[in-house]
Amino acid sequence: MIYGAGESGRQLLPALMQAKEYFPVAFVDDNPRLHKAVIHGVTVYPSDKLSYLVDRYGIKKILLAMPSVSKSQRQKVITRLEHLPCEVLSIPGMVDLVEGRAQISNLKKVSIDDLLGRDPVAPDAKLMAENITGKAVMVTGAGGSIGSELCRQIVRYKPAKLVLFELSEYALYVIEKELSTLCDKEGLDVPVIPLLGSVQRQNRLQMVMKSFGIQTVYHAAAYKHVPLVEHNVVEGVRNNVFGTLYCAESAIESGVETFVLISTDKAVRPTNTMGTTKRLAELVLQALSARQSKTRFCMVRFGNVLGSSGSVVPLFEKQIAQGGPVTLTHRDIIRYFMTIPEASQLVIQAGAMGHGGDVFVLDMGDPVKIYDLAKRMIRLSGLSVRDDKNPDGDIAIEVTGLRPGEKLYEELLIGDSVQGTSHPRIMTANEVMLPWQELSFLLKELDQACHDFDHERIRSLLLQAPAAFNPTDDICDLVWQQKKSLLSQASNVIRL
Repeated sequence: MIYGAGESGRQLLPALMQAKEYFPVAFVDDNPRLHKAVIHGVTVYPSDKLSYLVDRYGIKKILLAMPSVSKSQRQKVITRLEHLPCEVLSIPGMVDLVEGRAQISNLKKVSIDDLLGRDPVAPDAKLMAENITGKAVMVTGAGGSIGSELCRQIVRYKPAKLVLFELSEYALYVIEKELSTLCDKEGLDVPVIPLLGSVQRQNRLQMVMKSFGIQTVYHAAAYKHVPLVEHNVVEGVRNNVFGTLYCAESAIESGVETFVLISTDKAVRPTNTMGTTKRLAELVLQALSARQSKTRFCMVRFGNVLGSSGSVVPLFEKQIAQGGPVTLTHRDIIRYFMTIPEASQLVIQAGAMGHGGDVFVLDMGDPVKIYDLAKRMIRLSGLSVRDDKNPDGDIAIEVTGLRPGEKLYEELLIGDSVQGTSHPRIMTANEVMLPWQELSFLLKELDQACHDFDHERIRSLLLQAPAAFNPTDDICDLVWQQKKSLLSQASNVIRL
């Protein structure tokens, strides 16, 4: 069945007939003027005939041929289809078709963006260009999910140069090649400079910023995977807290104009080490901003991005393709989602609004219940959920239990004093800050505790920090646990 009897659906029909892989038996369209029309021998039906058509023809696949409709319209159609025992596929978007990047017969699974995405607000070109056009821009963590998308957005606004700063050799290779191809294809004369390096090496950061005359920094380098940071506490603190400190101090020393930190909703009343380190990173920038006026610091908080490394969406897709089960940590877990391009555009625009020390919060839309998302993804694959009500279903959903430091619900704000901005999806939050003198003492103590691998002291200092850390678990660092185990074994041997 083809859903959409407009121009795209009419083009799709002969392409399918020629390929002979699919046998179209019906069109469905919401336009009453098209109902009962016959296109190349195939009749157009209204959407209230969906169940009837599926039963009558034994339809296994529904092909969406609506590349130009809005996301909200598309989501209404998908919601209508997801309860049918059919796999839902889609033709490429109109932009890809027009620009020749795809053919109408290149069918693909319904994207997660179709399920959770929303109609974008057109970016403000002036805000997008403010800190980029004609300027030397540096992105740390340039090979990551957010960092790489920031780079894609940045090159289109013609910076004087773009420095990619990345720890992973492979990730740096991939994004540098992609940007090189993009610049060639779109005729962009932007020097892209791929640099290996760690944000934990301050002399490297300072040398890079000074040598290339960096004017704008987007600091996306961080360890963001909650359980992994719980298991690697020292590295999490070193990278997320001190990496941000070294980047920020290097920026001041090098005369950088604007510094934007990519933060997270997990920094709000954190229950895990990762979120606490990100809140401390925010406190570092707030304190440095109050201490000097040479470099303008701001930070942007948002929730999960669709399709990022470590997110549930690619995991669910893989599990469904393998026949299940689909695993999630709690039946009631809720998350906010945003597409990577939208998040990156909003980060760039928020960075242009900051006056110094600003904490920006992105409007993430409505929260999503992960259990419901799993069910929708299974159904749209043409499969059924196996549970007590349907023991003969295709794929089971298994609840594995919350992981160390994991929350059921995420928050985006700390204070109640939240103000709007000129952008409908960007807000600013008034947050408590710590004066540099007090914060520097805490950082000195934390640095020493990390050097000594003193995890009890690290936990104590994180609890003392004004980050509202409320851990749900004991210390989970794997090295610390192994060390404790060896000491316990040695103690038992001595007793014997």
